[in-house]
Amino acid sequence: MLSRIAESLFWIGRYVERADGTARILDVHLERLNGASLAEQEQVTGDLLAVMGVPPQEENSLNSLLDTLAYNRVAAHSISGALGAARENARRARETVSSSLWEALNTTWYGLGQHRKDMVGTYRFCHWVLERTAMIRGLTDSTMSHDEAWLFLELGRSLERADNTARMMLTRESETLGLSWVNMLRCAGAYESFLRTQRSSVAEDHAAEFLLLDRLFPRSVLRALQDAEDALMALDPSYQRVGFMDDARRLVGDMRSSLEYSTPDTLEENLPVYLHQVQETCARASEAITHKYFSRGQELSWVGEVS
Repeated sequence: MLSRIAESLFWIGRYVERADGTARILDVHLERLNGASLAEQEQVTGDLLAVMGVPPQEENSLNSLLDTLAYNRVAAHSISGALGAARENARRARETVSSSLWEALNTTWYGLGQHRKDMVGTYRFCHWVLERTAMIRGLTDSTMSHDEAWLFLELGRSLERADNTARMMLTRESETLGLSWVNMLRCAGAYESFLRTQRSSVAEDHAAEFLLLDRLFPRSVLRALQDAEDALMALDPSYQRVGFMDDARRLVGDMRSSLEYSTPDTLEENLPVYLHQVQETCARASEAITHKYFSRGQELSWVGEVS
């Protein structure tokens, strides 16, 4: 597979998942912002943008938050920008992605401008985005062969999902953004799964453990890292008796094992540390993947046969 095609597929997975994760985080904070004072809106907006990795803004108003995280078509940290970038990457890899996936991304792009940009309109916009990204993921899994092309999509999606869940949980640690664990579970779409797992009412001391360590819930950090590690293993199945040559696989595997074998007490005491480590691991793994699979070295010129 050409490196440019693999890179486009990797970023389609990342951008679609980024739009989904940003929509979830924005949606869960809109209800609180709706009835807040102007001073509180400014404080929450500034803290939320910081958690999302957005550079400081000139103003931290509610309108600026909606534009920055939802409607800005230029910046990749916004929902519209991420979906636009996913469509552009699909256009570059048009010969590899399925027609159904391309049509879904294209239709989603053209539907971005059909929403009101006020509070109510943004709330509906977030739910529309969640439906569209779910459709895109479903079409990806059901209309593409699960070969290298799909593996690069899955790899990008898994790394971004781990990063998004960590960012979402970090909003819980902020004094101004702090939400109940019930709202945090709903944000991740995990509330019903958590209740079935616990077989009881919500116990907050287990909610963080579920979102971080559950092996079966698809949006947990541990499961996302495991999916990324499986994709890396399938892309480069070479066996070595000692160590791993793949830097990305080593980084992801080290973070996964660190989480998997942590004790509940250690997790509770060092939750922000773990969440920042997950984000750093995803960033470094993405750089390692880019270096291994996507970097374009200088083309070698054929100079003829040496006599």
